[in-house]
Amino acid sequence: MALWPRRSVGRSLRYFGKRVLRLRATPHAIATGFACGIFAAFIPLLGVHIAVALTIAWLIGGNIAAAVIGTTLGNPLILPFIWAATLEVGRFVLSGSLTGEPLPPHLGAMLRHLDFLVLWQPLIKPMLIGAVPLGLIAALLIYFPVRWTVAKFQHRRHKAAFRLEKATEPT
Repeated sequence: MALWPRRSVGRSLRYFGKRVLRLRATPHAIATGFACGIFAAFIPLLGVHIAVALTIAWLIGGNIAAAVIGTTLGNPLILPFIWAATLEVGRFVLSGSLTGEPLPPHLGAMLRHLDFLVLWQPLIKPMLIGAVPLGLIAALLIYFPVRWTVAKFQHRRHKAAFRLEKATEPT
């Protein structure tokens, strides 16, 4: 399994887009599931994105497969930007100012040891808090275009199937 798509990132995005469009569910359920996956991608805890997306999608009636596909947008190319944004938003929410308290000078050593309790206060807590508003905004922004696109695709597919059925009817 390769870390980088063989052809291009654009081709991979088109593939996932077609997978979402071809799901068998209502446009609302597909868009809700996909939005749950996008929201979960903002959580800074690696390995829990899919579990969170599946749980939220199940609770609010979203499509489970769309939720899993939505989490794929949180990939190694985008995660550093997401994490930086969640950290800054979380620090702003916690401190109430943009200047906030500086990160500890020994953060690099803390990251090398990956001690959850040591990393909680300066890093994980602000990132988790910042992930909620950013994830909600991203989920809301993606819900409406996905719902519209899926509805349009399903309508065209239904019309094409109806035309094919009419053409094959004996006269």
